[in-house]
Amino acid sequence: MNATSPAPEGSLAPTPGRIVLLTTSHRVAPGLLSWPAWQALRDADRVLCADGTHPQLPYLSEAGIAVDEASPTAEELVAACADGHTVAIVATGEGEPTLTDGLARLAGSGRVQMPDLELLPASYDLPGARLLDLVQVMDRIRAECPWSSQQTHKGLAKYGIEEAYELVEAIEEGDRDELREELGDVLLQVVFHARIAEEDPEAPFSIDDVAAGIITKLIHRHPHVFGDETASTPEEVKAHWLRTKAEEKQRTSITEGIPMGQPGLALAAKLASRVRTAGLEVTLPLPKGGDGIGYELLALAVRAEADGVDPEAALRAAGRAYRDAIREVESGSAA
Repeated sequence: MNATSPAPEGSLAPTPGRIVLLTTSHRVAPGLLSWPAWQALRDADRVLCADGTHPQLPYLSEAGIAVDEASPTAEELVAACADGHTVAIVATGEGEPTLTDGLARLAGSGRVQMPDLELLPASYDLPGARLLDLVQVMDRIRAECPWSSQQTHKGLAKYGIEEAYELVEAIEEGDRDELREELGDVLLQVVFHARIAEEDPEAPFSIDDVAAGIITKLIHRHPHVFGDETASTPEEVKAHWLRTKAEEKQRTSITEGIPMGQPGLALAAKLASRVRTAGLEVTLPLPKGGDGIGYELLALAVRAEADGVDPEAALRAAGRAYRDAIREVESGSAA
């Protein structure tokens, strides 16, 4: 920002000086600053910070950078930049809204020559950094909320199922805002369960252990990405996945690992998928089966899976159409 007053004829205009506002992320370890930030700090004539407990201060001191604990007004800061001086401000966690607002008003007045103002991010959030905030929030809720502090894995199980179904509904409805919210609700369940697991007296684990486990699994099951194998088609990728999974689990039956408590159509489709992938010949009707409606639904689910159709999704779509038809009849009756 620059607001200048004309210099007297024949005189040199004074050098306006420079203000550098350094912002840092609390999600990045103190001291891990960008190279431009270190350069700005070393080149500054004065370095100021309003917070004497700022986590960066010990590291700046160790680097030989003197920092004055001060909270100047906009006018005082402009005066400190006179004669071409540079003042660096190490911003607090809340930023410096009072100072920047004051500088903006001062610049708008046109009464003084303003120094150059540079906003310099000294550290940046990495992708996924807000997950650290989520973990901290969950820690506090677990400790201080009367309801959350009493929850157990079993008590929360039903919410995991509900949130998963709501996520599927958001996907099928194509609602992007709802999808983002439901993904957050599912993520909450993961973080909540991991926080509870930390308190187990016999086999505790943390969210970091959960993340480490899935990272190891993903790397191992993607040798075409992290190893020497190659895969150019989705089918080859799936073959890698199934082979490495079989090696990990050492299962004696393709039915192992299939949760029998899942919805019936999904269960039937999953079994059919395992049969087809393994190249087994399991004929329908079943040898010990019957003619009941359950076997008819099973046959439909197997047929759907063979045709690449998710029978649960297909039935939900039909259910939504049925719901709409019901509402039409209801509205007609009301009229």
